[in-house]
Amino acid sequence: MIYIYNDYGGTHTTSLAAAYHLNRLPQSERELTAEEILNVKDFNKLTKEDFGKIIFHGVDEDGHSVYTIGRKRNKYVVPALKEMSLLLQEKFRFDEKIVFSNTSPAVPFSMSMGGFFSRGLKIDFIGVPLLVKGAKQCCDNIYRLVENTKEVGRTSFAENVIILENKMYK
Repeated sequence: MIYIYNDYGGTHTTSLAAAYHLNRLPQSERELTAEEILNVKDFNKLTKEDFGKIIFHGVDEDGHSVYTIGRKRNKYVVPALKEMSLLLQEKFRFDEKIVFSNTSPAVPFSMSMGGFFSRGLKIDFIGVPLLVKGAKQCCDNIYRLVENTKEVGRTSFAENVIILENKMYK
């Protein structure tokens, strides 16, 4: 199975989701510390050149690969990736399940503003504290989103490619 967490920038909530998924963060809904947040692989480190790249984060305890992608505002990226995945599955006769999980609904306003200041304007002294504040606000939602994503991956047998919009985490 392949898990791909996606959102606008691919560097904040997706990185946190990948870290939770790979047990690199405490497996609970407790608030993360600033140090835990800032030590997450790729958290606030990706640039505009990384948009659209599928970034490998590791293999989970069940042997499943975990990736992230920043898709900007383009609502067609994930559906296009689904269609490409289905095409490749049919052409090459492999049945690896792929789960796309949208982390955008977990993003609080402070994280959006922090990303804008830090990644967009390169003003880290304003952006990074806002990002940390936002990550603390949403870490419990991201943890639950990841747990739900893993559960859907384990229990959905009807489809080989699944898109989770995760609207329940808004």
